Amino acid sequence: MKALLKVFALLGLVIAAGFSVGLGISLTPTIQMLLQHTSMSHVDMSDTGAVPATTKDANEPLYWVAPMDPNYRRDAPGQSPMGMDLVPVYDDGNKDLPVGTVRISPEVVNNLGVRTAIVKKQRLDDSISTVGTVDFDERQLYEVHSRVSGWIKTLVVRADGDKVNRYDRLYDIYSPELVAAQEELLIAVAAGAANMQDASVEKLRNLGVSRGSIKRLIDTRKVVSNISIYSPSEGVVSELRIGQGAYVTPNTRIMSISGMDPVWVEGEVFESDLGKLRVGAKAKISSAAMPGKQWSGEVEYIYPKLNADNRTAKFRIVIANPDSALLPNMFVRIVIDTASPEPNLSVPLEAVIRTGSMERVVLATGEGQFKSVEVETGLRTRKHVEILQGLEEGDQIVVSAQFLIDSESSINSDFMRMTPPEQMPEVAWATGTVGELYEDESVVIINHLPVPEWKWPSMEMEFSYAESADVSQLEVGNSVRFSMRKLESGEILIESVESDVGAKQ
Repeated sequence: MKALLKVFALLGLVIAAGFSVGLGISLTPTIQMLLQHTSMSHVDMSDTGAVPATTKDANEPLYWVAPMDPNYRRDAPGQSPMGMDLVPVYDDGNKDLPVGTVRISPEVVNNLGVRTAIVKKQRLDDSISTVGTVDFDERQLYEVHSRVSGWIKTLVVRADGDKVNRYDRLYDIYSPELVAAQEELLIAVAAGAANMQDASVEKLRNLGVSRGSIKRLIDTRKVVSNISIYSPSEGVVSELRIGQGAYVTPNTRIMSISGMDPVWVEGEVFESDLGKLRVGAKAKISSAAMPGKQWSGEVEYIYPKLNADNRTAKFRIVIANPDSALLPNMFVRIVIDTASPEPNLSVPLEAVIRTGSMERVVLATGEGQFKSVEVETGLRTRKHVEILQGLEEGDQIVVSAQFLIDSESSINSDFMRMTPPEQMPEVAWATGTVGELYEDESVVIINHLPVPEWKWPSMEMEFSYAESADVSQLEVGNSVRFSMRKLESGEILIESVESDVGAKQ
């Protein structure tokens, strides 16, 4: 009955409070006192035996972090070093998950637009687009020199660009040396001296006289004053250096003859693309001078030197040019197929998060769990990147919204999926000299040599030793060899000691 009266009294006070709003009267303190009295009297502590306890609200933040640096943590609200308000971090129920793993509800995954992809092996299809220039095939380049001194009586080829076939007549030369050599051959023929005749024929050949001219000389037995010189190959005259009637010597370069089929196309790629370029790669050539026409070839050679000014590498493609449509010094566009010859383990390029110190991806481990893992990447294309270490075929990775997940996972992720920690032996041996000894505390200070098993350098350290250990050799100045064990507390305990007279510091 008393409780019912208290309820009616409470209702009356609430109604009165409503009227007091218009009158400017505040009954809040009275209502609060009554509510407190009612709530305390409603539960009788003595009946239940319960003891009031202070518990942490489940919705209370665990800590506060900087919006731009999750590693900056504080136990209370405030501002980051950048002047931004700290963001509270609540208990998300991920404490039971492996280090670096976060769990996200399906609703949040859907709202974030998280998309995933499967890590698989595939050929990395890509291409390099660049420009180049057409040049003569240097292996078909011939330099025409006179082998004797004399005068050009008739110059058949009169200008650069003249096309010549093999054995076409280039010029006629008058040379006293050639006249004397012909007379020597006729003397040998008349004398019937075979050895002398062969020597004279060989001399004329070395002086540039053709076999046909020598045969006519022997048949007619008549010296020719003007000797014709013929083209050694087919091509075009790329450089004519003399004119009609010029006096030439063996040092005179008369002309250059260059072949037009095939031709070279030389281009350059940036240093970053050099890893994708390989000898034998297929290439397509096109020119603005002939729209719609395309030539095919292969990368024949990659020059072994970078251009220091623009950090580019030069390469060469050999192109068949039967109709001589590609002209030297012509600009062309080059598209090189750089697809990998073998399937490689790869992921979409957008899945890789690049930082200053590492590259990583967000791995979807199932049941709404995600973890950032470090990866080592290789070749890159416009859409995919090769994975050398860190992932396995069939793994599922995040390709969108991964930055949001990574920022949470990387706060406490160990990033050790790629390189597991190296196991250190529990016991190691070392050699050193006793510096100080405190028997009452079972402590000794030893200046020891490097310990490779634990990757320790030479240094002076304080050690404890076991009560059961034979420490009779532990005297100041003694050189000793000792075994030690690393305890869970981090303390180093000496277990046994031996004399080591030959130790050197």
